[in-house]
Amino acid sequence: MLPATAAALAVLAALLAWPVPALLGRARWPRRDPLVALVCWQAIGLAGGLSIIGALLVHGLAPWGHSLPEAGWAVLTGHPARDPVRGDHWVTLTLAAVLAAELLGVLALSWVRTARTRRRHRELLELVVQPSAAVPDARLLEHPAPVAFCIPGARPLLVLSSGMVAELDDGQLAAVVAHERAHLAEHHHLYLLPFVAWEAALPVLPAAARAHAAVRELVEMRADDRALASLAVPDPRRTLAQAIVVAAGGAGGGVPDGALAVGGSAVGARVVRLLDPPPPLPAPARAAALLTAGLLLLVPTVLLLAPAL
Repeated sequence: MLPATAAALAVLAALLAWPVPALLGRARWPRRDPLVALVCWQAIGLAGGLSIIGALLVHGLAPWGHSLPEAGWAVLTGHPARDPVRGDHWVTLTLAAVLAAELLGVLALSWVRTARTRRRHRELLELVVQPSAAVPDARLLEHPAPVAFCIPGARPLLVLSSGMVAELDDGQLAAVVAHERAHLAEHHHLYLLPFVAWEAALPVLPAAARAHAAVRELVEMRADDRALASLAVPDPRRTLAQAIVVAAGGAGGGVPDGALAVGGSAVGARVVRLLDPPPPLPAPARAAALLTAGLLLLVPTVLLLAPAL
């Protein structure tokens, strides 16, 4: 019966809206493998959206068929309902349409606003920056505060302030640049975008803010890991930690909205992680986490497409 499918999807949506994000947000293992944790967060967000909208659709379309594809096709082709259509069916269909429009609309609006903001900042910065002699692919901004950030997009921009270049030694500067290049290479802004939209669309949901903060911290830790792998200095962890502390102290110099900055998020946790690194996540645990992420996406998809429970 479709009501059983709707109930199963509703239960899954409830779990993904609060308990699961709360558990993952409090867990210690994500700091051992930020990339795997980022995959899990993406799966939670996507599966949660599928589940809540799917539950509403399945219940609303129940009079038209024994599965969502069958019922949806019946509605699209103008076939009459098999069972009486009650008021609650129309209510849930309306809620599904409104929620889907809100989530997709806020996501699109966040994308457009962020892209516009980055483009405006890039255009303004290009008027005042100059090529950096120390880092060929970076731009130098004359400012006494130690600041480093990148603006992602079709024309990415990596900016170092003159204060940053003056305050860091060569190894620390290389660490900062490697961190920012990691953000650009792995397109970390795309990891963040769905959670910015989720928090904007559902501000009353505590899990939305928790997820956004967790993902922001994890992309910084992932960039730290990528930077460490490329550094050729005697003590790369301490070098990067020192550079992060210096960059965090220059936050008053201003980092544009939409930029990713080495000293921007979770500075204390990242420095502790660098100086006292946790053991890597074992391969079986990595596999289990990735399998769980896959199942989170598979379960609502199967419930939506398979015959009714």
